[in-house]
Amino acid sequence: MPYTAELVDEMNLLVRFPMHSDLEGIKVRGDAAPEMVAAAKRLFTKGLVTQEDGGYLTFSGHQAVEHAKSTIRILTGTVAV
Repeated sequence: MPYTAELVDEMNLLVRFPMHSDLEGIKVRGDAAPEMVAAAKRLFTKGLVTQEDGGYLTFSGHQAVEHAKSTIRILTGTVAV
């Protein structure tokens, strides 16, 4: 299945979430790029984040971020520090 623009937007938003703490999240402001606002809403609908405008990662959200970041590292040849 090829990546759609919407899936790429969702992955780009997911990898912005901090992974080092469950007490930190992000807020996608209403004046953010429309594709990021829409991506945040889709991630909420999918149960990956706690709020329509971002919030915190759910357990499934954490898993998705880990996989997305691993994919980026593999494709870019970046070694995790």
